[in-house]
Amino acid sequence: MSRLTANSLLLLAGLVWGLGFVAQETAMDDIGPFQFVGLRFLLAALVVAPFAFSEIRKVRQTGEQPHLTGRDWLLMILIGCVFFAGMALQQIGLLATTVTNAGMLTGLYVVLVPLIAWSILRQPQPRLIAVCAIIAFIGTWLLGGGSLDGFNWGDLLVIISAIFWAAHVLLIGKTVSGLGRPVVIAATQFAVCGTLGMIGFAICRLTGVPFEPPLSSETLLAAGPELLYTAIFAGGLAFTLQAIGQRYTRPADAAILLSSEALFAAIGGAVLLAERLQPIGYLGCALLFGAIIT
Repeated sequence: MSRLTANSLLLLAGLVWGLGFVAQETAMDDIGPFQFVGLRFLLAALVVAPFAFSEIRKVRQTGEQPHLTGRDWLLMILIGCVFFAGMALQQIGLLATTVTNAGMLTGLYVVLVPLIAWSILRQPQPRLIAVCAIIAFIGTWLLGGGSLDGFNWGDLLVIISAIFWAAHVLLIGKTVSGLGRPVVIAATQFAVCGTLGMIGFAICRLTGVPFEPPLSSETLLAAGPELLYTAIFAGGLAFTLQAIGQRYTRPADAAILLSSEALFAAIGGAVLLAERLQPIGYLGCALLFGAIIT
């Protein structure tokens, strides 16, 4: 696959994810965040599973890649755990923040990817990264209204989730290039994330956490369209496109292209949910997006 094709797949994933933010928020009118994450990704795992088994058979027939070891499976499970942490924090954050803010703040992972690669993995990065990090910080501050009071706990959770999304991009880039099984990796992370989501839901129900209502056929039916979109398209399709695309392009490039979800989330929030920002918030969006692209 050419790098241009791979980058096009990553841009398409960003589009699907951006619109998925709208579904993520409206679904919680009926179900809780852990329940949503659990059901969404268990369904996504079922959707992708046939393609994963097909990929396994193809690899065995061609002998292009070595057999998966226990260490390989543990690495894929770790990816699923990091994936769950990012998704759960983002989903809970959407209880308090807007689709526009969530999309933009999640995009901070683009700046964090090279920073983590430099500080932890000791991979040299352009000096421009430091400038972009400062601009991204200013943009984030303006997005919250130009004061600390403008941020709520939902915004904070989404910012923390961006750290896990950055780690996820780096782990996916390293693993998919080594194992050569992007669909298997995607299916495994979905299964792990969905299972952890349902465990979180069960714990919340047992401890009486208020934001997790009981599971019922009525709530499932009401949230059905959002679950189907996020599971099949924003889950099964987009994350598989990410795994495939990252096999043929660099992690930093992938992070930039995937960050387009922030722009598409803002457009979706404005068109579908009539969300609006203060003028200073739009300036923050411009600075943040500029830092991401730079």
